Amino acid sequence: MTLSIITINYNNCNGLQHTINSVINQTFNDYEWIVVDGGSNDGSKEVLEQYANCFSWWVSEPDKGIYNAMNKGISVAKGEWLLFLNSGDWLYNEDILKKVFSTAHDADILYGDVMYHWPDKRGMELVEKPDSLSLYYFYKDTLCHQSTFYNQRIFTNHRYNENLCICSDWALYIQLLIENYKFEHLHFCISNFSQDGISTHLNEAHLKERQWVYDNCFPNWIKPDMETIKHIEEYNKHIESHKSFKRIINNANKRVVFLGKLINRLEKFRKNQ
Repeated sequence: MTLSIITINYNNCNGLQHTINSVINQTFNDYEWIVVDGGSNDGSKEVLEQYANCFSWWVSEPDKGIYNAMNKGISVAKGEWLLFLNSGDWLYNEDILKKVFSTAHDADILYGDVMYHWPDKRGMELVEKPDSLSLYYFYKDTLCHQSTFYNQRIFTNHRYNENLCICSDWALYIQLLIENYKFEHLHFCISNFSQDGISTHLNEAHLKERQWVYDNCFPNWIKPDMETIKHIEEYNKHIESHKSFKRIINNANKRVVFLGKLINRLEKFRKNQ
């Protein structure tokens, strides 16, 4: 078995249906599909019963949160690779899994790009991930688990930290990087990610968890550099702002020159009349 797709859901019936449509239309079929529902009461269980023949294993029962449900899926997964495609997420196109596994991979983690879908007027945004990862990268950003494939061997000794409610996948990425697991960038979009979930909002709980990860997951030798990074980022913002200002001025100057030429032509035309 090449792939285990793990989908968790709680009271997201419409999102679950969207995810189901995405998976069942894949041209790649060497996968098992595990669905962990947290005891939904919005019709999700009825949807799962309707598509039960598509799943290798599914359950609908109360759990202790997102990462408890993901760990529950890990415990029954048999695939060489694991993909966490939660309800409301969907694969980029019907051939994407075939494209991922058309070649062999010797990395521990495969990560691809992601298409963000914003609930407001911003629409869609393709986010391309870097070819190489560092602790500095994870200080200010993360990978999307919807576009990440984990080799099964990772979960021989690792699980998601269930004491975290929002940032446990981020903490795991950092831990794997520190432990020298091999990451490989897939240079194409893997999944669509709707930006209306709990992890996309920097509320007080989210910021508190991020601070816990800073304090407990980043090694001591990198922590003194955090303030330097902040200053560098502020400097870069200033430079970009300065560049933007120069672009605005340049464009304005070009328009002034164009209007000046146009006025001169009109003036010549008027005199010739």
